[in-house]
Amino acid sequence: MAINEVLAALADETRRKILFKLKEGKINSGDLACALGMTPQALSYHLSKLKKADLIYETRYKNFIYYELNLSILDEAVMWISNLRGG
Repeated sequence: MAINEVLAALADETRRKILFKLKEGKINSGDLACALGMTPQALSYHLSKLKKADLIYETRYKNFIYYELNLSILDEAVMWISNLRGG
């Protein structure tokens, strides 16, 4: 895990909104953009940052791309922060 990329991805409010939406379960990019009131282009930019940080998975089914949370990376980030605190 590249902690710098994870923290940079989490620092953006829009990306945090995307992660909270993905917390509800797997969703395709079109439905995700609609749910968040974003253009597909804007969503694509933020999804690429989240993918680079390994915070989300991307799977393809027919003509759709679905996204879901990568909880193991979130767990690693929490452990890193906890270790930083000394806990």
